[in-house]
Amino acid sequence: MWHQHSTLVPVRLVAVLEYFVKLPASTAAPAIPFGILIAALLPFSFGYFLSQLLRAVNAVVAPNLQTDIGLTASELGLLTGAYLAAFACFQLPLGILLDRYGPRRVQFALLLVAAMGAMLFAVGTNVAMLTAARALIGIGFAGGLMASFKAVALWVPEARRALANAYVMSLGGLGLLCATAPMEWVVGRFGWRTAFVGLVAVTVGAALLILLAVPERRGGAPGGTLGAQIRATGEILTDRVFWALAPLLGTTAGMHIAIQTLWAGPWFRDVAGLDRGTAATQLFWMAAAFVFGIFATGTVTDRFLRRGVSELDVMAGFIALFLAAQACIIIDIVPLRLVAWMTFGMVGQAAILAYPWLSRHFGVARTGRANSAMNLMIFASAFFIQYAVGLIIDTYPRLPSGGFGPAAYQAAFGLFFVIQVLALVWFLSQRPRLLPAKG
Repeated sequence: MWHQHSTLVPVRLVAVLEYFVKLPASTAAPAIPFGILIAALLPFSFGYFLSQLLRAVNAVVAPNLQTDIGLTASELGLLTGAYLAAFACFQLPLGILLDRYGPRRVQFALLLVAAMGAMLFAVGTNVAMLTAARALIGIGFAGGLMASFKAVALWVPEARRALANAYVMSLGGLGLLCATAPMEWVVGRFGWRTAFVGLVAVTVGAALLILLAVPERRGGAPGGTLGAQIRATGEILTDRVFWALAPLLGTTAGMHIAIQTLWAGPWFRDVAGLDRGTAATQLFWMAAAFVFGIFATGTVTDRFLRRGVSELDVMAGFIALFLAAQACIIIDIVPLRLVAWMTFGMVGQAAILAYPWLSRHFGVARTGRANSAMNLMIFASAFFIQYAVGLIIDTYPRLPSGGFGPAAYQAAFGLFFVIQVLALVWFLSQRPRLLPAKG
């Protein structure tokens, strides 16, 4: 059933979106120079590519970790979520560093930290070592997307930032593709430890690429003391407009990260009854949908912005589609399984459409801090959801195969579905507060 539809669904998705992508623009917008895309943004996209790959790789290597280390579902959730927890905790200092020192130098240093974490993971022999390694990797990749968004704010005209952000994320999202069937092949051929050693070398290469290839640009960097910059971060976190957005962005993007980077794989095996190789293939198609979806949502939003429609309203529409996909997964409508999971992957990160709005609201000089503060909400939520899903699933009896039944996943996914719906209701009630954004 799944394979019969695998080639038809992307074509249908393209047809559905084609109408929106071709909407006529009412006003002209400045082009994004090709040189900026290559020299200023592509190296950051490579760093984000690795961030996505390392974030999602445990969905494939989980059986190896369970066999070699003897992990329970909750331990697997905690170990994998350590990346997200450390990632989230570093977001506020990250924002200050990006605004103070620029994305080039900050991302170079952080990628070296990520490489050290990957090496520790490669030699880890117990839960504590692997958890510490995942946390170190999380800190190292904490700037993967935020450094890219800061570079976009510095280099790209305001009217095209939503589209530029989508370019960065769609290119970086290829890391999710590599974390599925390709990584399954590498792990099967060379072992998971050797695979991580290879990732160490690639990460060091990415750090050097950013240091040597990206031009330095400090425009929009804030003045004042470090204390003043920290106080400005506090002002962002107490802004009522920030909290009108944070619950929706945190819960929806957090749910997508928590499920796609870990629990989708076990769901395919336990509920859909797929073998390991086929489950990895389904994760590959979900990742492909993510890459396509990021590019498509950015393109659609770019068109609507030029017609006077706010990116926040476009974002709300995509999030409603994301919730509909989750409902189909939770109920488990078998004929719609592939469509639901592809849609889940495609629009799960619609929250990124709010980042250009945040940059406009708080100003370019505070872009790093505003975006990283929101990223804190997203990844703290992702960590909590990823760990909590494991705790809930562990309360159900194991199947003879060693997995868990559909009821376990329905309970875990269903709880956070309700929370997301409540967050959407809150956002809609606060929508008047968000118009217009401050210049």
